[in-house]
Amino acid sequence: MPVVVVDVMPKPEILDPQGKAVQGALPRLGFAGVSDVRQGKRFELTVEEVTDEVLAQVAKMAETLLSNPVIENFTVRVETEAETAVAGAGA
Repeated sequence: MPVVVVDVMPKPEILDPQGKAVQGALPRLGFAGVSDVRQGKRFELTVEEVTDEVLAQVAKMAETLLSNPVIENFTVRVETEAETAVAGAGA
């Protein structure tokens, strides 16, 4: 079954205290070279099939329920099997 992913991130001009906390912790844990961290949300929606109508419907879901358009941006994409395999490798 296809998976449609909605990634929600704070707009660039919005403060991100969780991202800043992670950014501050990375050097203490021995990770260097990260200049900024932004924390967001990821929603995975399993659908029967991917059509333009389904993608438009998911975008409407993202705009009305999954994100706060005043302070967040979102992207909608179809996840490929390769992306799923790579994401599963870290688990």
